[in-house]
Order: sequence, then C-alpha cells, then structure tokens
Amino acid sequence: MPAPKTFAIKSFGCQMNVYDGERMAELLGAEGMTAAEAGTDADLVVLNTCHIREKAAEKAYSEVGRLRREDGSRPVIALAGCVAQAEGAEAKRRSKAIDLVVGPQAYHRLPQLLREVGAGARPVDTDLPPLDKFAALPKRRRAGVSAFLSVQEGCDKFCTYCVVPYTRGAEVSRPMSDLVAEAKQLVEGGTRELTLLGQNVNAWEDGTESLATLIRRLAEMPGLERIRYTTSHPINMADDLIRAHGEVGKLMPYLHLPVQSGSDRILKAMNRHHSAADYLGVLDKVRAARPDIAVSGDFIVGFPGETEEDFEATLSIVREVGYAAAFSFKYSARPGTPAATMDGQVPEPLKDERLQRLQSLLAEQSRAFNASKVGQTTRILIDRVGRRPGQMIGKSPWLQSVFVDTDAKIGDMVDVRLTAALPNSLAGELLIAPAKAGAQ
Repeated sequence: MPAPKTFAIKSFGCQMNVYDGERMAELLGAEGMTAAEAGTDADLVVLNTCHIREKAAEKAYSEVGRLRREDGSRPVIALAGCVAQAEGAEAKRRSKAIDLVVGPQAYHRLPQLLREVGAGARPVDTDLPPLDKFAALPKRRRAGVSAFLSVQEGCDKFCTYCVVPYTRGAEVSRPMSDLVAEAKQLVEGGTRELTLLGQNVNAWEDGTESLATLIRRLAEMPGLERIRYTTSHPINMADDLIRAHGEVGKLMPYLHLPVQSGSDRILKAMNRHHSAADYLGVLDKVRAARPDIAVSGDFIVGFPGETEEDFEATLSIVREVGYAAAFSFKYSARPGTPAATMDGQVPEPLKDERLQRLQSLLAEQSRAFNASKVGQTTRILIDRVGRRPGQMIGKSPWLQSVFVDTDAKIGDMVDVRLTAALPNSLAGELLIAPAKAGAQ
C-alpha cells in the first residue's frame, strides 16, 4: 500500500479530542503530509472519537462505512481516541475497513503505525505511557486566535458511569516549564485566548504549584489576552483557584463545573465524592470572588435507580444555581463500568421525558443570562466572519458569541455595547476602534 500523502482528521466528542486531533494534524504535517481540502478525498482519514456516550462511539463506526468511494476504493482508516483505547483489537474485528487502532496516549506513534500499515499490517497501539507523547509531538507553530492547551490527562475519580479512567489512565500533570513553553509558541503563532484542558483540569499540579499558580504565570505572558480552563471537578476547586477568579484579570468569568445530579443519593451511587451542598458551597465562594461569573454544568438524567424525587432534586439545584449554559444527557451504559450492571435501569421513554424537562429549564436560564447582559459594555475577541457583509463574530468574556458590524479582523479585540439577546448569542454595536491583533 502506498504511503498516504493527504489526510483528514474527524474528531467527535470533548475538547480533549479536539486538542488531540489538532496535535495529530501537526504530527502528520511534520511528516510531509498535507491536510485534504474540505469536500475532497483524503488518502488517510483519522476518526478520533470519544467513548463516554454510546452515540459518539456508534457515530465513528457509521463514519467508517461512509468512507467507501463510488469506485469501491477507500482511504487508509485509523481509529483513534477513547473508542480505540476501549475496544482495541475488537475494533478491527468489528470493521474490516479499519487499518489501524491507536489510543489517546499513543498517537505520537502514528507515523510508525502508518509505515506498518504500508507493509501490510493492521497494528493496534493502546499503551498508556504517562506523558511520552508530548515530548514526541512537534512544536506548536500555527494556531487560531483561540487555542487549547492540554495541561492534565487522566482521571482518578472513578465515577461509576465513566470510562475515562480506563481509556485515558491515571491523573498525570504536565510540567509547568513545558506548558509555559507551549503557551509561548501558541501566542507567537497568533493565539490570544488559551483554554487549559484536562479531564480534571483543576487537579493539575507540579510539585507545590497548583492550577492557580499556572494561570498567574500564563497571565504574565505579553500578547495573551484571555485564559479559560475546563473541565473542573468540584472537589478540586481549591481556595487559591477561587481567589484567582477575582484577582487575575485575564482569567475569564466563566466556570464549567459539572454536578451531574442534584440528588445526594444518586451522587453517592455515581461515586462523585461530593454532595449537592458541597457543590453549592463551592459556587457560593466562586461568586463571592467573581460576582459576574457565568456558570456552566453537566447533567445526567436517568442514572440507574433515579426516582422522580431524585430528578426533582436535580431540577431544584438547577433553579438554585442559575446556569448560563449546560450540557445534559441521558444516562448511557458503558461496558465495563460499575453503573452498567446496577439494578434499577431507567426505561428510555422516562429518560426522554426527564431530559426534555431539564433541557427546557436550562434553556430558559440560558436565555435569561443572555438577556441580563443587554445594555452592558464589554470587550470581545473577534474569532470568525459573520454571514452578512461587514458582520464579524466575537467571543464575550462569558463565552457567548456576539455579532457586530465592524471592519475589525480575526484576532482583534473590540469594545461593544450589547444590544440584543438572541436564543444562543448576543448582538452588539461597536464603541471604539478595534485593538489590533498583537497590540499591547
């Protein structure tokens, strides 16, 4: 089989998968391969997917079938990400079209695996070395105005519904020096906003240094305008991190802090290591430090054993918090997790009904949060072109998209007055001339 010259990477799932997809693209580019133009056939397609929900895994396998061309040929197909890690060689048996399988901690060996494919093999690499891959990946040279920076991987929490501890391994933090160096590369390449990533990002540590220390260090970097982090665990919201929200101007007023359920009984069954009161207590502290913070969360409905009373407790905590945004899902049994074999599996129609009720309340809160910003002035980071001539779209400090008529370019920071709340975004009007990208 001839060596592929062009590639396409299709990432499904969380921000970690998006980051891994970007790094794989950089790795393949360093090997002399080029990204295929949109809508054209690539010699190599990497399906990089999540395994947390069944839908994401099935989407990857469905995509494999769609890659066969009209003439019967197909590209080299690599299955990557957490599905690859969880299923290993079984993925090859499930689909004969998959040429190689590589887990999320082993994709730095993708060039070697492709050479093995060229020699007629169908390799599988699901090793879980701590952080070997980062040393082997090429330096970050080009980046968008907003970029991800993976600071921590793996999870030691072992929530009973989750496969991450099995697919990503134990919690491991990258060294401070490596992160500062990579951040510098990104900023020099045009990045103005960094989102720090980790399965439990606020568990990051380097000796005595905490995530708050890392954030303060990055905030000193000229050219970097904004810092965010995700995804956090409530038990790792240390006081120094909470204080940083009130003291570090570049740390945006946005916190994604999953709770999953408002019922203490269900939280215990999920092995979440916190109660509803613990969660609310953390948010009280955060809001005291940064009153305008936008809070986002994750929710699972229909967890095994969930009663109507348990679900009402979830609705109650949502009403008490008031979310700017949230992600909510029906419980999906993942093979090998303790919850998959628990008694009291909730029927699908009941899951559907509860999810609709929850999402209706969350949507109402999101609209209310957006409406509360109308009339305020703020600074947005222009990150893409709008649909109308002269229209650009920028990101607010609270992570909403803001539509504005301006001649500002992608990467500019502009001051706007927020004039209207739309279902999932805001409209704004320009106040002053834009601060050009790279300006101090």
